[in-house]
Amino acid sequence: MTFVPVTSATTGAVAAAAAAKHRLKLQREEELMTKYSAEEIEGWEFKIVRAATRKFKDREVFRQICEEEARSGWEMLEKFDEYRIRFRRKIENRDGDLHRDIDPYRTQVGMTSDRLGFLIAASVLAGTGALVGVIALIVSLVK
Repeated sequence: MTFVPVTSATTGAVAAAAAAKHRLKLQREEELMTKYSAEEIEGWEFKIVRAATRKFKDREVFRQICEEEARSGWEMLEKFDEYRIRFRRKIENRDGDLHRDIDPYRTQVGMTSDRLGFLIAASVLAGTGALVGVIALIVSLVK
């Protein structure tokens, strides 16, 4: 029965590697989607706000995030998908940043993708552990 923990560890490592590969793919995609000329960026700053889950699918959550960002001067430029929104603001809007109720440079909303990956891996490990327990119980009852 010692093969099960090795399988669980392998499953967790595979899940973590897949999550890292997905993040890299999204980063490359964002770089391609956000090319600007020197004139387009003059006087502006840009950011992408991300969610590890499909948070921006919910219209109310999407509206709330855009409203919160607007209080710091950010304009929504584009909703890439249910996980990412791109914003921009004039550089002069930085002046009031010390007095804002939210971090004007936040780029993450809700749970981080690392935390989500950890929870998935922990669930897999816990599920495997429970399965091992059930198998051990069955084996002991059969004997």
